[in-house]
Amino acid sequence: MARPSVPRRDEITIGFAHEQYRLAEVFARRLTGMRHFQAWSVDELETTIPQAHVVAVSALWRHHLLERAQNLQYLQALSVGLDNFDVDALRSRGVRIANAAGITTNSVAEHALALMLSLSRRLHLARDEQRARTWRGRIADPAGREDTLGGKTILIVGLGAIGSRLAQLAKALEMRVLAVRATPSKGGGAADSTHAPSELLDLLPRADVVALTCPLTRETERLVGDEAFAAMRPTALLVNVARGQVVDEGALIAAMTAGTIAGAALDCFEEEPLPTDSPLWVMPGVIVTSHVGAENRRYEERLVDLVLENVEALLARGEQRLRNERPTSS
Repeated sequence: MARPSVPRRDEITIGFAHEQYRLAEVFARRLTGMRHFQAWSVDELETTIPQAHVVAVSALWRHHLLERAQNLQYLQALSVGLDNFDVDALRSRGVRIANAAGITTNSVAEHALALMLSLSRRLHLARDEQRARTWRGRIADPAGREDTLGGKTILIVGLGAIGSRLAQLAKALEMRVLAVRATPSKGGGAADSTHAPSELLDLLPRADVVALTCPLTRETERLVGDEAFAAMRPTALLVNVARGQVVDEGALIAAMTAGTIAGAALDCFEEEPLPTDSPLWVMPGVIVTSHVGAENRRYEERLVDLVLENVEALLARGEQRLRNERPTSS
């Protein structure tokens, strides 16, 4: 289907849809003169989307909204992953879609590093001791002590922007970096070696830390399950800042219960919010964060920068590719 005609600058309407982020306020401060609105809920977006030529949205998107979006030219995802969208349906309607790659690269990579360090230095247990006002004594058994990451091996699954940045941070700690990416021929950047997804099970026994930074696709859904946990070292740590569905949560709980792996730090889950009765909340070897890896204090400003850059490309009325229009493979 052909794209609807591109409006003039004084006709274009841009919609921002998020439950918390005040994106429209940030956009208004740019004094562009372009019409815009903020939707705080799915219902509000359903009411306002018919007027929008551009919509920036992620969690509030529902597939049926496309039927009401007769003027929509460009959809800006507020996340890196596009698993919340039917990309084929959007493109069949002539709607261009871009993700938010680059806006949260550092924050997610640094969050992954913080989770690794927290597990290694047992900061989550120290916090529990602080709350209990307990001064922990020295530990006789070396296996029960804090550890260091220097000299250890990290396996990064997904070497897009976030995985590549995490590789740089890990190298700064003098870790050996192995990486799995969909297209190994693209190279590994800071990684010491880069491998195809088919090699994952062979690589897992070599890793002290397994960090998931891959997109959610048919190939990565439940990628880490019983077989993967069985291949990991009993001292290994799992860090997931990708998507919850990349890990088989039942298999993870079983592996933690059995001591198949030593610890897990998770920023995303199969069901969000994580149900209050999930065993993951109370497992001593597990750190839970509430899908906050992408949070940073300049997110809105950077997102508005991206939207404005791509709107200018639309207004040029050419076939110029939008920034992040086709996310790169990991």
